[in-house]
Amino acid sequence: MADFYQTGVVATLHRLGAHRPEVLEQQLERYAEQQPIALVLPALFSEFEKPAMEGILRELAQVRYVRQFVVTMAKTTEKQFREAQRRLAGLPGEVRIVWNDGPRIQALYKTLEENGLTVGPDGKGRSCWMAYGYVLASRQAEVIALHDCDIVNYSRDLLTRLCFPVVNPNINFEFCKGFYARVSDRMHGRVTRLFMTPLLRAMQQLFGHLPLLIYLDSFRYPLAGEFAMKADLARVNRIPADWGLEVGVLAEIYRNCSLKRVCQVDIADNYEHKHQDLSPGDPNKGLMKMAVDIAKTLFRMLAAEGVRFDAGVVQTLLSAYVRTAEDTITRYHADAMINNLIFDRHEEETAVETFAQAIQHAANEFFADPLGRPLIPNWNRISSALPGFLGALREAVEADNAEFAAARNDRHVAAG
Repeated sequence: MADFYQTGVVATLHRLGAHRPEVLEQQLERYAEQQPIALVLPALFSEFEKPAMEGILRELAQVRYVRQFVVTMAKTTEKQFREAQRRLAGLPGEVRIVWNDGPRIQALYKTLEENGLTVGPDGKGRSCWMAYGYVLASRQAEVIALHDCDIVNYSRDLLTRLCFPVVNPNINFEFCKGFYARVSDRMHGRVTRLFMTPLLRAMQQLFGHLPLLIYLDSFRYPLAGEFAMKADLARVNRIPADWGLEVGVLAEIYRNCSLKRVCQVDIADNYEHKHQDLSPGDPNKGLMKMAVDIAKTLFRMLAAEGVRFDAGVVQTLLSAYVRTAEDTITRYHADAMINNLIFDRHEEETAVETFAQAIQHAANEFFADPLGRPLIPNWNRISSALPGFLGALREAVEADNAEFAAARNDRHVAAG
């Protein structure tokens, strides 16, 4: 059983008491009649070849409150696209794949570039953004939820708890972020435990009580990829295209949403997915790359809030970060011991050293280019610049999925 402590400025919804997920599902089915839900699933075809995806689809086949399942795929050939459609045929409701590598969607990306609307390189951020555009264009959902497709121990209860705070009219949050423990025989989540949280707290030591830092530090797992939000937020939020995606989303929510309408919810007793290599010494790979992108995003967010950075500030920040992270390691060591977990102190220290290098790399890149790559524009800007673009996107996705949708409809008619 979790504690019921409320952290910072963001409402925290815990897992308390006797847990009865079927009760929440029944309530959510009623609420979703008025607040229809679209679930966005960013995926590579390689994930369809792994057991995690099989388990996720098996669980989602039992969900009755999602109106739209929108799978947004990158690095996918036409043959793989058709195979993915076959694998998704068992899902209820409307199922669409946004085939980002297909000629129709590629033509739309070209149109954006020709009109000076930069949407970044191929990646999770761009794929998710395009899926949000399709949901907005189809006008079938009032709420958008998202989770990854590599969750090994997935349960549909995760999705129920993620959507419930946004869809339930009696509590009426606009944005809900998931959090969870990541523990096996040892603690995981190094980028959150040993990088993100110590860095945020070191920044608070240097820069004082900045509301943005207090807000970010209120999230128990700020790098979690799972969230639900009102669809209208997808119209106004801009997002990074790199590993700063999750932090960038939180920053846009901070700008565009009242904090009283933001919450985080405990969505799983434990969460297991693939683990990235640390890649010390290589800022272009693994967790090192992730940390560099996150730090750059934080620097640019704080600069936009009026914080001034120079070489001296960065050196002081590095010292404060290392001290804070080392103190954090001591706490996690004690936590591991009382729970009989494996704890490799050398590995933890190596991670902190690697993340300190990432901060320096990020600072160098920030000084060289303070603005960095532009964020992906929000959908309001796209609609203003290209009024027919959302309609063209809807038509492209429907054309790519026409044969698949017709076959599913025939099967449903025959079953009925």
